[in-house]
Amino acid sequence: MTELAGKVALVTGAGSGIGRATALLLASRGASVLVTDIDLSSAEGVAETARDLGGGARAAHCDIGSEESIAAAVETSLDGFGRLDILFNNAALLRSEVVEQDINILTISTAAWDEMMGVTLRGTMLGCRYGVRAMLRTGGGSVINTSSTFSLAAHNTNVAYGVAKSGINTLTAYVATAFGRQGIRCNAVAPSLIMTPLAHRYLPEPVQRLHEDSSLTGSLGAPEDVAAVVAFLASDQARFLTGQVIRVDGGTLAHQPTYADWRRQVG
Repeated sequence: MTELAGKVALVTGAGSGIGRATALLLASRGASVLVTDIDLSSAEGVAETARDLGGGARAAHCDIGSEESIAAAVETSLDGFGRLDILFNNAALLRSEVVEQDINILTISTAAWDEMMGVTLRGTMLGCRYGVRAMLRTGGGSVINTSSTFSLAAHNTNVAYGVAKSGINTLTAYVATAFGRQGIRCNAVAPSLIMTPLAHRYLPEPVQRLHEDSSLTGSLGAPEDVAAVVAFLASDQARFLTGQVIRVDGGTLAHQPTYADWRRQVG
């Protein structure tokens, strides 16, 4: 498939997980990809694999907690490929010191809350800002932001993460509204639990099974499941989709809370 031939994409948080899967899929469909991550060595490994798939790819460091770093990454895309057509704002704050506190408003410090907002939400906004500026030079493009099902229904943990992601949903609508008539589409994907290497490493098996139990497909998602939706949103096939938050959740939010218990008891 070469429906993205001639397109240039920038993916943040592309060193592993959803970002990695998306960068590789975009490259396999003909896009030139700037693979960015806070861990440059991981980004370089993904870029090498992307080149093996036939796509043009380069790697760059990008820390979405730094405006200068985001601006530099977009500039690297312009310098290396001459344009920017697709931006996947995928990176988020996953620093363990913050994640461990992020249970509820009593457990998380004000400093950790501010860091989550300052990186996950502010970083996505800045990605949109510099990405949109670049896209306006060449007549438009597609921005895709990573949200979460935690932004759409409350959980008993991850309050700051969920609130930051809900801000991304509203940001997505505002960007779509402001720049739609200038050829820029902006959408978000909201995954449920996706079995990334990080999830495998840190989530106990019983927690994974709880999420699996709530999935209508009977399985947990893989990074490639999200990547497929992002690649569609990046393509011209999605030309009439903008301002949307698309749940990539195996139907997790499609049912009543009693679904899993009822299924086990009644069949």
